[in-house]
Amino acid sequence: MNSEKKIMSIIQEDGSIDEVEILVTFEFTDTKKAYVIYTKNETDDKGNVTVYASSIIDEPTGVRLGGVQTEEEWTRIKEVLRKLAKDGQQ
Repeated sequence: MNSEKKIMSIIQEDGSIDEVEILVTFEFTDTKKAYVIYTKNETDDKGNVTVYASSIIDEPTGVRLGGVQTEEEWTRIKEVLRKLAKDGQQ
């Protein structure tokens, strides 16, 4: 198993840069929409690592991250996260 971390730089609207760890990227074949799940390795008050989900938008000037627009998208993304968590526990 490759344990090398994949790091991505996110430039915020204020110009600051966040270095985040990519956990997984995937695309839903029916919608052709791609997503990235990443973390800043922050933990909540229960010790769980906080993860973020963004859509991946390809533009002529490069790639940018977008929001998740609909409840249906969120539901499908949560299913992917549940499957990853289950697979990771085996």
